[in-house]
Amino acid sequence: MPHRTFLWFILPSLSAMILFIALPIVSVVIQSLHVEHEQVLVTVETCGPFGCTNETRVDTEATAALREAQPLGRFNGLGTYVNRAHLATAELSAAWRTTDSLGAFLGQALNLPFYKALAFTLAYTAVVTPLVLVLGLAIALGVNALPRLLRGPTIFFSLLPMIVTPLIGSLVLFWMVDANGVIGAGMQRLFDDPDLSLKASPALTWAMLFVYGVWHSAPFAFIVFYAGLQTVPGETLEAAMIDGANRWERVRYVVIPHLMPLAVFVTLMQLMDNFRVFEPIVGFQAQASATSLSYIIYSDLRGDTQQFGSAAATSVLTIIGVAILLAPVLLRTWRDFNRKRA
Repeated sequence: MPHRTFLWFILPSLSAMILFIALPIVSVVIQSLHVEHEQVLVTVETCGPFGCTNETRVDTEATAALREAQPLGRFNGLGTYVNRAHLATAELSAAWRTTDSLGAFLGQALNLPFYKALAFTLAYTAVVTPLVLVLGLAIALGVNALPRLLRGPTIFFSLLPMIVTPLIGSLVLFWMVDANGVIGAGMQRLFDDPDLSLKASPALTWAMLFVYGVWHSAPFAFIVFYAGLQTVPGETLEAAMIDGANRWERVRYVVIPHLMPLAVFVTLMQLMDNFRVFEPIVGFQAQASATSLSYIIYSDLRGDTQQFGSAAATSVLTIIGVAILLAPVLLRTWRDFNRKRA
C-alpha cells in the first residue's frame, strides 16, 4: 500500500487517538506538576467598646484573582510525586535507615497510603487475571461440549455477570455477605458464630473482592475463548484422536496453542482493567481494608478540597504501572511476530 494511501487510511483513527488519548494524558502530566494555590490570609483589626482584637481572615478577592491569573496552580515540579501521599521518598529513606530487617521496612512502607493502595492493586491483578483466564477457558470448553440445544441458554446465563453494571454487581454481593444476607447469615449458622462478619476482616474483605473480580470478568474471557474454539481445525483434532490423544492432551497440544493469541488479548485487557480496580471497593465500602490507586484518585477529587495535582500525579503513576505490566506481554508478542515473519 502506498504511504500516502496508508496515511489517509489511518488518519481518522490517529486523529481520534491524539484528541481523546494523547492530549488528555499530556494535560494530566502538566497538572501533576502544579499544586493548588494557598489561600491569601489577611489580618483585620476589629475594635469595639472593650478594645481592639486582631482576626485572621481569608481574602477571597485576592485568592480568586490569584487563581484566575494561574488556573493550573503553583508550579511544584516533582514535589507532588515524592511527597508522603505518593512515592514518599523521604519517609522510605528514614525507614530504611531506622529498621534492621526487610520485613520491618516493608511494614512501614505498607502503612503509607500510596504503597498500601499499590499492594492491594497488584494483589488484585495477580490473583484475578490468571483465575479469569483459567475459568473462562474451562467454561468455554464445557459449553462447547454441550449439545447444541443447551448451548444458547447456557451462554446467556454465563454472560449475566458481565451484563450487570460493576457497581450494581458489587452492591448485590455486598448485601449478600452482610450479616442479614444469604451468605453472611449462612456462614454464621455454619460456624455457629453470630458475631462472624466477612466484612470485619481485612483478609476476608480482600478475598471477597477477588471473588467478585473473577465472577464479573470471567464471562468476557469465556466468550472470547468460546468464539476461538469455533475456529479450531477439525482435521487437527481428528488426527490427534487417531494418534491416541485423550481429551486433556488434545486441549493441551492442539486447543491451547491455537487459542494463544486470544489468551494474550484477554491477558492485556484484564491487566489494564484489574490494575484500575475501583467499583468493587466503593460497592463493598471496603476502603478501610482495601484501597486502590483509582480509589486514591477518587478521594482526591471528591469533597470540598479537590486536589487536582495529587489526583493527576496518581493518574500518571497508574499509567506508568499499567505500561510496566503490559511491557512483557507486548514484547513477547512482538518477538513472536518477528519470528513468524522471519
